[in-house]
Amino acid sequence: MERTLFEPEHDLFRESFRKFLDQHVAPHHEEWEESGVVDRAVWLEAGKQGFLGMAVPEEFGGGGVKDFRYNAVVTEECANGRYSGLGFMLHNDVIAPYLVDLANEEQKQRWLPGFCSGEIITAIAMTEPGTGSDLQGIKARAVRDGGDWILNGSKTFITNGINADIVIVVAQTDPDKGAMGFSLLVVERDMPGFSRGRNLDKIGLKAQDTAELTFENVRVPGKNLLGTEGQGFIHLMQNLPQERLSIAVAAAAAMESCLDLTCQYVRDRKAFGKPIGAQQNTRFVLAELATKTTAVRVFVDHCIALLNQEKLSVEDAAKAKWWSTEEQLDLITRCLQLHGGYGYMREYPIAKAYMDARVQTIYGGTTEIMKEIIGRSLKLV
Repeated sequence: MERTLFEPEHDLFRESFRKFLDQHVAPHHEEWEESGVVDRAVWLEAGKQGFLGMAVPEEFGGGGVKDFRYNAVVTEECANGRYSGLGFMLHNDVIAPYLVDLANEEQKQRWLPGFCSGEIITAIAMTEPGTGSDLQGIKARAVRDGGDWILNGSKTFITNGINADIVIVVAQTDPDKGAMGFSLLVVERDMPGFSRGRNLDKIGLKAQDTAELTFENVRVPGKNLLGTEGQGFIHLMQNLPQERLSIAVAAAAAMESCLDLTCQYVRDRKAFGKPIGAQQNTRFVLAELATKTTAVRVFVDHCIALLNQEKLSVEDAAKAKWWSTEEQLDLITRCLQLHGGYGYMREYPIAKAYMDARVQTIYGGTTEIMKEIIGRSLKLV
């Protein structure tokens, strides 16, 4: 089905980004998977070519265009090439809105130019060892000390955690106020007491640095408070729909990529004297998967359009996130089955796609949490 979401300028942007991936990512990604982290030089090159901070105002070195379709192009092309190590999606889709919408003028001058150039790599620290989807259960604590904050706590599963130069940390600043007692503090790389634990050994996303972070009496200057004190939870809720849509965009693109990959495989692979694709079962399976892929694509594209119009609701973002990622897992599992024993071999792209996809239904809010959000909106009780 023809997509009507993009304009010619987005197509040109996609072509440029594909060339960037071919030249600066494809030759190195396998090496990055072995080392568990991408080379910082790729961030600098991405910044130089305008692929970081597309929505950041031009005065700070950004693209100056608040249009999520550019973000979607970056996410889709990374998914198509299975370049899962690049943390650009988190940087552009998740962190940028916090800095553009919440930072004061001094903070923008301090952080945004490096954000756009690739000199500053970013992360956000919500999840803790004992707190995942229940954000109100966060235990990291920051207490006032003069004009500063003293931060203590630990975070885990932090994307870009090894490379990050600044980390937006969600912490309790007034435990007696419940959801209104959380604030966002920006911790910088060289702050005493801020340390990184191991680069976590995941079953997929091998090149993406995912780390444990520890904060022991970290003195965070008052000028690093992001947004309004006590409004951290509200700030998170305002930005989570775009994060969840970003995950859905990746899911839809991965579905298309794996479907194409599998169609090509069954055309070439023979069994019982003819291509696997000639078997009725194969055709029926792929017909079903092709239909589901189209349905996911149409819904996700509609959500992108709604986001650009500032009309994407929390509930619709939750629908897009859980449904697209669950369909992605189902499709890749069935495509792997059509590859037979070769699908289980890690050198085959479908195997990598299978391992990389498993986290999709977990991070950004689990499927169960997404259904809870949607269920509550139905006012059943």
